[in-house]
This record gives sequence, C-alpha cells and structure tokens, in this order.
Amino acid sequence: MSRGAFYVLFTASGFAGLIYESVWTHYLKLFLGHAAYAQSLVLAVFMGGMAAGAAYCGRRSARFANPLAVYAIVEAAVGIAALVFHPVFVAVTDWSYDRLLPGLGNEWLALGAKLAVSCLLILPQSVLLGMTFPLMSAGLVRAHRGAAGESVAMLYFTNSLGAAAGVLASGFVLIAWAGLPGTLRTAGVLNLVIAVVVWFLARPARHASLEKTSDSKTDLGLLLAIAFFTGLASFIYEIGWIRMLSLVLGASTHSFELMLATFIFGLALGGLAVRRSADAAPDPVRLLAWVMVAMGLAALATLPVYDVTFSLMETLLKGLARTETGYLLFNLSGAAVAAMVMLPATFCAGMTLPLITAALLRRGAGEAAIGQVYAANTLGAIGGVLFAVHAGLPLLGLKGTLIAGALVHVALGLVLLKSFHLGRAFVYASLACGALFVAVAIGIELDVHKMTAGVFRHGELDTSQDATILFNKDGKTATVHLVKYSDATSLRTNGKSDGSINMNPAGERGTDEITMVLTAALPLALKPGTKSAAVIGIGTGLTTHTLLQSLDIERVETVEIESAMAEASRGFMPRNSGAFADPRGAILIDDAKSFFSTRNRTYDLIISEPSNPWVSGVSSLFTREFYRRIRKHLNPGGLLVQWIQLYEMDASLVATVLGALGAEFPHYAVFAASDYDLLIMAGDAPVPLQAQASVFEHPGVAKELWTVHVLTAGDLDARYLGSRATLEPLFASYGMPANSDYAPVLDLNAARHRFMDKSAADVVALLNAELPLLELIERDRSRRAVNPLFKGAYAFERVENTRLAWYARDFLLRPRPPVPESVPRELQKDLELVKLRLIECREPRELDVWLHSALRVAKALNPYLLPDDLAPVWARIMGSACYAGLQDFQRRWLALFQAVGSRNAARMAELAAPLIGGEQPLIADAREYLLLVALTGYVASGDKAKALELWKAYGSGTRAARPAFRLLRCHADPATCAEAFRSYAER
Repeated sequence: MSRGAFYVLFTASGFAGLIYESVWTHYLKLFLGHAAYAQSLVLAVFMGGMAAGAAYCGRRSARFANPLAVYAIVEAAVGIAALVFHPVFVAVTDWSYDRLLPGLGNEWLALGAKLAVSCLLILPQSVLLGMTFPLMSAGLVRAHRGAAGESVAMLYFTNSLGAAAGVLASGFVLIAWAGLPGTLRTAGVLNLVIAVVVWFLARPARHASLEKTSDSKTDLGLLLAIAFFTGLASFIYEIGWIRMLSLVLGASTHSFELMLATFIFGLALGGLAVRRSADAAPDPVRLLAWVMVAMGLAALATLPVYDVTFSLMETLLKGLARTETGYLLFNLSGAAVAAMVMLPATFCAGMTLPLITAALLRRGAGEAAIGQVYAANTLGAIGGVLFAVHAGLPLLGLKGTLIAGALVHVALGLVLLKSFHLGRAFVYASLACGALFVAVAIGIELDVHKMTAGVFRHGELDTSQDATILFNKDGKTATVHLVKYSDATSLRTNGKSDGSINMNPAGERGTDEITMVLTAALPLALKPGTKSAAVIGIGTGLTTHTLLQSLDIERVETVEIESAMAEASRGFMPRNSGAFADPRGAILIDDAKSFFSTRNRTYDLIISEPSNPWVSGVSSLFTREFYRRIRKHLNPGGLLVQWIQLYEMDASLVATVLGALGAEFPHYAVFAASDYDLLIMAGDAPVPLQAQASVFEHPGVAKELWTVHVLTAGDLDARYLGSRATLEPLFASYGMPANSDYAPVLDLNAARHRFMDKSAADVVALLNAELPLLELIERDRSRRAVNPLFKGAYAFERVENTRLAWYARDFLLRPRPPVPESVPRELQKDLELVKLRLIECREPRELDVWLHSALRVAKALNPYLLPDDLAPVWARIMGSACYAGLQDFQRRWLALFQAVGSRNAARMAELAAPLIGGEQPLIADAREYLLLVALTGYVASGDKAKALELWKAYGSGTRAARPAFRLLRCHADPATCAEAFRSYAER
C-alpha cells in the first residue's frame, strides 16, 4: 500500500481540521465572550476533546481490524457535523440567551452553563478529530513496520502543513468568500470527499496490529511525561510569542493568523526533518534529549532577537507603499518576522512527537503508544495555555513566561541526557545552559519604549524614546502601558493608543479627550434625566467620569475586559477621579456580551466605546447580532451610543456598521465628536433633538464640557450630522452588507484599511460642504450659533470655519477690522477683492476675476452662519451702486449666493440649473459648485425627478464619489443608487 496518497489526504485533513479550530473558536467566542477565561475554555474544550479521542484510540486501535476504514468513518462523521453546525449553534445559543442564562442569575452558574453548552456544541467533533492522527498512523505503521518512525513523522509533517495552509486560507480567503457558515460547509464537504477516497483505498488494507512486546512501564511513563511537558512548554511559547509579536505586527485577526500559521509551519518542518532519523538513529531518546535542549535555548534566544524585530518593522514600513500590493508585502514581511522569532524553536518542537512515538514503538509499547503520546502532548498544550494566560503573563510578564517555558525544555533535555551517563558532556551542557539563562535573565530587558511605539502603524520608533513609562503590565488579554509624552499621557494596549489626556490644565485638548467627554455629555443633553448607564470599555475612564458628573445619574456600570486597563487608567487621576471614587459607579471585569446576558439588567443609556475595530475580537461589538442583543437591555426610550473611528478605515466600513445597527434599531442620529470620530445615537424611538442646554446646568458636566471648549448648546448643534433618514441613502450607496458575527466584513477589512491609511473623514466633511447641504436636506433641523469664543478650533474644522465665516462677515459689513494671523491669505485676498469690486465699486486694473473670489467667499460664509446673520452681507452686495452695472449672468451668480444663504431650495435650483448649461465658460470648480447647488435645491424642494435628470446630464464630469454627490444622487433615486456608484467604481 503506497503511503503517498495517504499523506496527500492527511494534508487535506489537516487543512480542514484547522479551519474547524479557527471557525469553532470564533463561534464560541461569540457565545462565551473574548475574556481571557473564555478563550482558555474554548481551547480547553477543543484540545481536551482531541486528547480524549487520541486516548480512546490508544486503548482501542489494536482491536480495529482496519484502522484506515475506521478513519474514513470518522472523517465522514466530522464532515456531517460541520454541515449542520451553524443552524444548531444559532438555535442553541439563542435559546441560551433567551431562556437559560437569564434564569440563572449568578455569574458563575451562568459561566458553567455556557461552558456546558459549548462542550455539547464542539466536544463530540473534537473527540472525532483527535482520533484521526492515531488511526491514520496505526494504519500506515501496520503496513510499513520497518519505517514506523518515518510514517509517523511524515503524517505529522503533512497534517501540520495542511493545518498551516488551512489557517491562512480560512482567514484570508474562505471567510471573506463564504462567511463563517460557508467556510464550515466547505471544510465539511472536504472531509466527506476524504472519507470516500480513504474508504476505497483502505478496503484491502488489513494488517495485524503492532502488539505490545514489553512490560516496561518506566519508559512509557517517562516518555509520556516528556510528551506532556513539551506540549506545555511549546504552548507557553506560542502564547508569549503571539503577545510579543502583536506589538510588532499589530493585534489584528490577520496578524494572529500569520503567527499561528508560522508556528504550525515550524512544527511541520520539524516533522519533515526527523522522518529519517526517527528510524535510523541508534536511540531516538538520545536525539530527543539534544533536541529538547536546543529547543529551550532557541526559545530563550527569541528574547534578544525580539528587540531587532522592531527596527526591522520600522524599516519595512518606511519602504512599503500604502497600497493593496504593499499590504500583501506587509503580510509576507510579517510572516518572515514571525518566522525569525518562532521557527528555530518550533522546528525543534516538530521533531519531538515523532521521536517520542518512534522510541516507544521501538521499545515494544505497541501501537497504543501513538494515541497515548498524542493525548499526553495535547493535554500538555492545554496546561501551557492555562498557565501562560492565567499565571505566567500576569505574574511573570512576557520575559519571565518565556524563560519559564525554556527552562522546562532544557530541564527535560538534561534529565534525559543524565540517564545516558554522558559524564563531562552532561556537566558541560548543564553549565553552558545555566550560564545562558543567567545571561539572558540579567542582561536582556525588553525595551518598553519600543513596545509602546505602535511601530506597525506608522513605522516610527523615535517618538517613544523620550517618553516616561508610568505603568507596564502584561495582562491576561493584552500588554498595557501608560506613557507620558510631552503633550499628553497615553493609555496603550499592545502598542496601540486607546486614549490620551493632556494632564496640564492649561494645555490644548486633544481629539481623544474631546471625544470621550462628548460621548457622555451628548446623550445626557439629548436625554435629560438619564438615571442608569452602562459603559463598554473603560479606556481612560473619562467617559465614565463625565457621566457621573450628572446629578441625575444613579448608577453607572463600566464593563472592561482587561483588569490591567482599569489599573492603568488610575494614572489619569484626578482628571477621571469620578470613575474610581464615586460610589454610584462600578467597574466590572468581564466580556461585554457575557456581562449583559448573565446580569440581565436594563439601562437608560448604554455607551459602546471599545477599541478600534481592526483589533482582533473588537469587531464583534459592531455586528448586527450584538446590536440585537444589546437592544434588549435598554429601557423604553433608552439610547445606545456607538463610537466609531473614521481614521484608518473608509466610508464603506462605516456603512457596514451602520447597516448592522440600522437593521436592529429603527432610529439613529449621527454626531461628529471630532473630524475623525463619530457618535451614533440609536434607539427604538426617534432620537430627541435638539441637545438640551440644561446639560450645562450640571456643574460637573459643564466643567468637563468647558474643559474641552464646548461652551454652548450651539457647539453641540455644530456636531450634528443628520438623522437616519438623511444619511442612510449615503451609506446605502456603498452596497456593503451589514456587518455580522457570521459574515465579519469589518474584521476582514479593517486591518488592510489601517495599513493603507484609509480615511472616512469626508463623511464629517459634509458639515463643511460648500453650502448648507445637510440643513437643506433635513428641513426640520434647526441649529444655534456656535460660541463666540471659537475655542477648540484645532479639534473640529467646522468650529474653525465658523470663526473664519464671522470674520468674513465682519470684514464685508464693517470698516476694515484688523486681520488675525490665523486667517488664510487666500481668503483675505478674496475678501478684499469682493469688497473693492462689489461694495466699494472700484474698477479692476486687470482681468476681472472677482466672480471666482465671490464664489470662494460664498463657500466660506453660507454653510456656517445662520440665514439672519448672512442676510445683511448679500443685501449690502446686491444693494450697492455697482450691482446694476454687472452683467446678467454675474447678477444671477450673486442671486444664487443669496438664495443659498437664505436656504431657499427652490430658488437655488431655479438659478443654478441654467448656469450649468449656459454660454459662459466655467472652470471645473464653478461647474461642480453649480451642480451641487442645483441638485441640493431639487432634492430639498422635493423635485427628485429633475435632480436625477440633472445628474444624468452632468454627473459624470464631477468627482462623483464625494459623499456630498453620493448623498444627493441617492436621495434622488435610492433604488438605483448602489448600482450607479458601482458602475462609477468600475470605470
């Protein structure tokens, strides 16, 4: 019987098996949550089942007349289970959320129930998967008794190679193509095909089993213990390396997949390398001993190597273009960096299992040893994960955890070497290893400044060197730092900033600080009298602190997944003191989904302020399923506040989030906390507008708002983008599916957008359109004047533009005022030309370009001032003595500016449409402005047919992808909107 065909089939089996591990883990994290204990439980259930399956085969395989035929049956059972998994999972978890968990009350009972449900969902399939390696190995070992070690090593190699490919294929291709359910079904079909082929190949394969010929329990016990401890140490490395490399490659899902694939690929190469030695070596145990020592030292060497990876990533990012091709090269480079750290030790790790198995087979342990070794190794892996997550990282830190794992391997190797009575060789090896451990423990320190730099984002390390590290802890789910820079103090998770505050009371307020205050203050202004609130993610603690400044608030519960984050955020005191000192507040360390489902409480306000969605696991807090469940925890009339970034992602990803939220909440309104952050207010009832000025009557809230230079209710109005009715057509134009747990569009694309430095800031730029676009479309919207002090302009462009608009108004209406330094020279020139030509009636010396200047002045005035404030400007211009001497088309332009300022939609369309097709030549900027004004006029006055007709005539010559044009085109005809812009994209 040829082994080659079975090696190929087992490669495919490994491919499917890692798809299951990846996708099942994703499914169960949706149910158990992303807390550290949940991740550990998922892995424990999965690998515990694998160990049980392997152990069962170890006891029973000798009784199977044809292990390969049994293998085919097992593969078929796995495939059938995969085909029905998704509907079973949805039904069981929905029942658990609706019936089981709310009735338990106690969080530990709820956790036990969720674990029991998880076991029922994946344990049977996990047991079956654990049977595959021993069964296939037994079949081939029986057929090729003289090359038993080679057969086991090649099966380990091929299965691991397929597994590495399965990780990459599912993460980068299959889930994007078919979603989680489709990916499972694909793997299930593959298993069924493997089962059929193996069944036909295996029918004649009937060989006597390898019977046990030795009663030596000492060798069996020792080598099984070594299998256990090498699995334990290897998975300590895996957890430690993933945490370390997350600070270099980023903590995205794709980065994790690259790291995992690299780890498994190293195991595969080790299996390949040892395929001959397993049988040819005089004693596999002696070779195993040296491999153990080498593996421990290779793992120890990753600590000095790690320091180099930061500089390497800095160099790589500086040389890569921020394009699709650049992202591909970034991932390939990331895999190379991961290989530089992982491969030497994982290569050795891949040799251990075949060598242990070959040694036991050679010692007459029988084929039962195959399953026993596999089971012991898998149980050790579970122990390694539990130790690393729950003890090693929190207590020993990254460096200590890796040293502990390396000590295990070196100690195992030295114990085995001692048994061979090598004399001086053993002594020299022991002394050398001891010296290396002492040198690394004392001489190597992980550079905290590099670890906090976030080199994977911008390719810069220098900015962190002068910072002061105030807090440094390796938590169960993340490495957390609090770093003091010259201009602000920043909370950093795995090297990425999760919020910063300028602790200098006289310093400028950054966008993070303004966003965190407004995230709490805006809903309080929209819904006065809010009594209870829940906050997802503590961050700096400033949002919770601001909520607790309201005198009406009775209870605020802040849910944070990582306890180290809560510890670090204390470093922002006294700026956030309410979050920790106010008895009305409570900080609970839990996963958000687990928290809400097990406690079954309702709130007037829920604020979801997690980390950036490109971070692995975070995107599940932006899915349709999450919004469906969170909606049940809002009191009648309650509000959900969802923060979402606009940097490092484009408008299509914002659209997929709003599609998910809009599928579950009938009403929402969108505000811009800054030019790069959105706050979405959602509820069952229409969001109450306007923001109430009574929020400033709470002294504590008013103080926080004044600190970030929000002084009046008009400053809140200035941040209002629009209602669902206003903005949904814009987001529908991107044709994106709603982000879902089972079709994770956001998770699949967010890391790529981060690398390419995409931006959706043009969504907020609608507030700075060349005319009051949003006011005209949303006719019942009203706003109040922005505060006259114009603070905070550095954080919000509309405030700065309003300041400039007031200056422009004063310049045109009053005797020449002093020109502030911050007025752009171009605007000053345009104002002077308009005043000279249209108000003071001076004749131009050269070519008359005043109309172009008037257009730019109109753009600077009309969108930002109220009609009553604008009316005197246009009245003075059109009432001047020189107005009568203008040509007809020039007077039409000025009348158009006046109509825009007064928000007269019908008049705007009436004046702008003829000018577009008139005889006068138009520069591109003027033509685009006219089209924008005419479309806005038609849409706002209800004549959508004319708007569509105008678009068809002139739209192709504009920058059609601009949100302003998308919005108008889609209001004109929502039914054909997405298709229209798809065709533009194809051009």
